[in-house]
Amino acid sequence: MQQETTKTRYTDTELNEFRTLIKEKIGMAREELQELVGSLSASNTNGDDAAIAGKTLEDGSATFEKEQINQLAARQKKFIEQLEAALMRIENRTYGICRSTGKLIPRERLLAVPHTTQSMEAKLKQA
Repeated sequence: MQQETTKTRYTDTELNEFRTLIKEKIGMAREELQELVGSLSASNTNGDDAAIAGKTLEDGSATFEKEQINQLAARQKKFIEQLEAALMRIENRTYGICRSTGKLIPRERLLAVPHTTQSMEAKLKQA
């Protein structure tokens, strides 16, 4: 009989791999956030002519677009915060442990969603 040992934590080497992945994702997310903020600034300066011409359907469209960009920027900020929290869990050596079940989250899930705090098992039970 083979005795299967259940892994309860990721090794330092594995944690370093996740750290590198997360830092790359934070860099990309910050670039995207800057682009969103830049497009908001650009749309604010372009909106002056429409304000002078009066309220039109185009004004509503521009407002709707600004709201969408604001929502995307807010979502991006939250994503960055979640990634930074994942880095803290790596430092604390609690990264990859499901907060609901206490089991190790599979590597594949962490590679796909590195900021997750739940295994698929726990996530599906939650829904």
